[in-house]
Amino acid sequence: MLRILLAEDVAMVRGALVALIELERDLRVVAAVDNGADIVSTALDCRPDVAVLDVDLPGLDGLSAAAQLRTELPCCRTLILTNLGRSGTVSRALTAQVSGFLLKDSPPEDLANAIRAIALGRRVIDPQLALSAWDCGQNPLSTREHEVLRMTARGADPVEIAATLHLSVGTVRNYLTTVVTKLHARNRVEAVKMAYDSGWLP
Repeated sequence: MLRILLAEDVAMVRGALVALIELERDLRVVAAVDNGADIVSTALDCRPDVAVLDVDLPGLDGLSAAAQLRTELPCCRTLILTNLGRSGTVSRALTAQVSGFLLKDSPPEDLANAIRAIALGRRVIDPQLALSAWDCGQNPLSTREHEVLRMTARGADPVEIAATLHLSVGTVRNYLTTVVTKLHARNRVEAVKMAYDSGWLP
């Protein structure tokens, strides 16, 4: 019997997934949580074989939780579920070394089969998501440019960024201009969106 931990913040979806998984004779949901921050502590308590995690969770996103699980409980495999196939999200999932990645609109039998395959040590990725990852380009930003853009995405203005990073305001503005140019964006807002969609910003 494979022991499953499920993390999904929408109650109705969580209940449906639990019911779907438990239709399988060899699968049992030993815990279901609605917040990403509860994943690792719950997993350490119930020791699941596979953690099925929604990618977008309050508290801690599924990919960050998967990375923590890999450190804290390496025997637990992780399967990420998502509604969206953004190339950047797929790349982050591969970087986090998750065991599997499926779209939520996959056929029900695909979920059970993915859990079984992952428990055996195999990797599973939805073909659409694999193509998305294939198309994803490399991040062209330097470490400092990325840092400036990340702070901009969080609402910081050039003066605040300059004070935090011990730079002049002019230098920060120059970094932002370079970021916009490198990403072929029209402005900072579009640059943030492009970086987010590509998975370069969490």
